[in-house]
Amino acid sequence: VQLQASGGGSVQPGGSLRLSCVASGIISGNVMAWYSQAPGKQRELVASISTSGSTDYTNSVKGRFTISRDNAKNTVYLQMASLKPEDTAVYYCNKRWGQKFSWGQGTQVTVSS
Repeated sequence: VQLQASGGGSVQPGGSLRLSCVASGIISGNVMAWYSQAPGKQRELVASISTSGSTDYTNSVKGRFTISRDNAKNTVYLQMASLKPEDTAVYYCNKRWGQKFSWGQGTQVTVSS
């Protein structure tokens, strides 16, 4: 399965973005997640969504980000609101557990005034 993330960009603090991740194959049987990687830092888990739609978030994004999925489109979304400079990173989607799919290019999110 190949993963293609898109929707990133440059926004001011307080702004919003909607990221999309389209998979080339079926992902409905997998818990999916969004990860972020800031410059010089390790990739971190941001949010995950189960096969039934249950969601979980890292504390720093709770109340600001919303993860969702459309299994018919093999797509995972991340709605980002009230963005902060510390959200600046490359965002990737992938499986939450087990052997990961190929990571893909990710999408850059830059939050700056």
